[in-house]
Amino acid sequence: MLVAPCGAVCDECPYLHNGCEGCRSVDGKVFWAADHTENGVCPMYDCSINKNKFHNCGECGELPCNLFTDMKDPGMSDEEHKESIIKRVNVLKAEQN
Repeated sequence: MLVAPCGAVCDECPYLHNGCEGCRSVDGKVFWAADHTENGVCPMYDCSINKNKFHNCGECGELPCNLFTDMKDPGMSDEEHKESIIKRVNVLKAEQN
């Protein structure tokens, strides 16, 4: 199972192998980040991997932090977004065990 540092399961993403090979393979410079971030890097990747040198966000004592709540896919409802946070946090906790 390919899991992003934020806990997203890449294998469930329609973009995997269709324009994206996972954020680790492109050092966080995922296709959408160029248009939505200052440095072209996913903020969650940048924080966990570049800034804190974690393997993933699950190593952070602030999980889930404000980035989890602030970075909402505009195509998701508020309820879907909350559910995605719970799912990603559970994936990250499982990886820590």
